[in-house]
Amino acid sequence: MLIDSHCHLDKLAPAQAGQVDEVMAAAHANDVAATICISVKLEQLEPMREAVAGCKNVFTTVGVHPLYTNCEEPTAERIIELADHPGVVAIGETGLDYFKPTGEDTKDSEIDIASLEWQRERFRQHIRAANQLDMPVVVHTRKARADTLAILREEQAEQGVIHCFSENWSFAKTALDLGFYISLSGILTYNSAKSLQSIAKKLPQDRILVETDAPWLAPEPHRGKENQPAFVRHTAEFLAELRGERFEDVAAYTTENCVKCFSLEL
Repeated sequence: MLIDSHCHLDKLAPAQAGQVDEVMAAAHANDVAATICISVKLEQLEPMREAVAGCKNVFTTVGVHPLYTNCEEPTAERIIELADHPGVVAIGETGLDYFKPTGEDTKDSEIDIASLEWQRERFRQHIRAANQLDMPVVVHTRKARADTLAILREEQAEQGVIHCFSENWSFAKTALDLGFYISLSGILTYNSAKSLQSIAKKLPQDRILVETDAPWLAPEPHRGKENQPAFVRHTAEFLAELRGERFEDVAAYTTENCVKCFSLEL
């Protein structure tokens, strides 16, 4: 059994056509027993919940992605209010993104890091809500290693996941020391991801999750296509071969970790 620890079911083409059941049937056929559908905008929260309503073992989160600016700005109080809903298991996706800080093709040379205090404050609001709710926080970080770790420490983040991990070993080690899980996406299967593959070999079994981030980042052999939860199996199989472990064991411990991290009841 596998769990897709991070996906955006409501963004998949079949789901938008009202066929999310087909997506989940394909997932179940590939031994993916559960998924966590991640929130990116408060305005899209209710439609997301409606899209997955009635699907077995589809859990949700509450949060605002760091790249969105034209949306309701979340406060800890508002996040806590919206998290009072069946099936909510985490807060996020939140974090820092200094690569495309407004969702545009901004060049690094054009980014004024000091001007992104709104991102850092938004991140803090999510962590405060997660701590009050005793829920994990789902962290997105890109080109913002030092600030991401600094805020996690300053806000005393108690539990969570570094999703779609693509950082260095120093970052991974610090996140692990803070008690966080590391979630590996389809990027792990890419030929260009040698550094990430090296890190994946060193991660402790009890801190690894697998995800799709669907509809993006489809693993090999589906790279370039729309991703879906069923494809998390390819990432888990690649991880098993990479670490010299049996696929069944990787599936077992990543599932156990996900259940523990998100307090899932399957």
